Amino acid sequence: MKRKYVALPYIIWMVAFIVVPLIFVAYYAFTTKEGGITLSNVFAILDSNHIKATMLSLELSLICTMICLLIAYPLALMMRSLDLKNKSTMLMVLILPMWMNSVLRIMALQIILNKNGIINTVIGLVGLGPFSMLNTKGAIVFGIVYDFLPYMILPIYNAVMDIEDDIIDAAADLGASRFEKIFKIMIPLSKAGIISGITMVFIPSLTSFVIPELLGGGKIQLLGNIIEQEFLTTADYNLGSGLSFALLIFVIIGLLFTEKHEGKDRESNVW
Repeated sequence: MKRKYVALPYIIWMVAFIVVPLIFVAYYAFTTKEGGITLSNVFAILDSNHIKATMLSLELSLICTMICLLIAYPLALMMRSLDLKNKSTMLMVLILPMWMNSVLRIMALQIILNKNGIINTVIGLVGLGPFSMLNTKGAIVFGIVYDFLPYMILPIYNAVMDIEDDIIDAAADLGASRFEKIFKIMIPLSKAGIISGITMVFIPSLTSFVIPELLGGGKIQLLGNIIEQEFLTTADYNLGSGLSFALLIFVIIGLLFTEKHEGKDRESNVW
């Protein structure tokens, strides 16, 4: 019972800031402004403009997730090979940017990617540029990767660190090459961390609207930006909630897919 009392503040917080808002979103999603029942708000996701924004959101989210994975896994392997002191320093370097507000970090990227920013200044030293990097898909991808990369690195790093050295040594004794040790042993054994990292990057990047707004300049409309505009600009809470509910379905499908594969991975580890 004492443990339940300790969890009580979190339960209250969860009900107040997760459950209750979801109930309001569901109510507005399935009702009209007059209070009647409707499904049109949710099925508005099938409109041509909304489908275009959804497909673009999925495209950029997949690209960002793959880039994060390609950066995070080699980095996790490198960190695994470091001594204890260097590991702590590397983890601190990775986590340190997360202590700063996300909006401030993205606003700093605006300055870096500006025509008069650091990147164009450095490129200009060799006679190239300036390049227009802001208000492009590339800028949005760069911002999402920069913001969410630690969420890919940490679960993969933990999964890689859980692999026992004896297993790697046994593979080497049996003649496994470095390539085989990574792709036939380490990656399968760290699958749970990879799936967790993919989930932690893909879902937030799919629902992101601040980064596309700041780095895309409002010229590139993702689904998150459209939902934001329905709430804050047009004040159409019903349509905004309907689109949010439809997006929530994508998120739930992703979570179910993740849980299914993590369950299979746990079963394979048991056997």
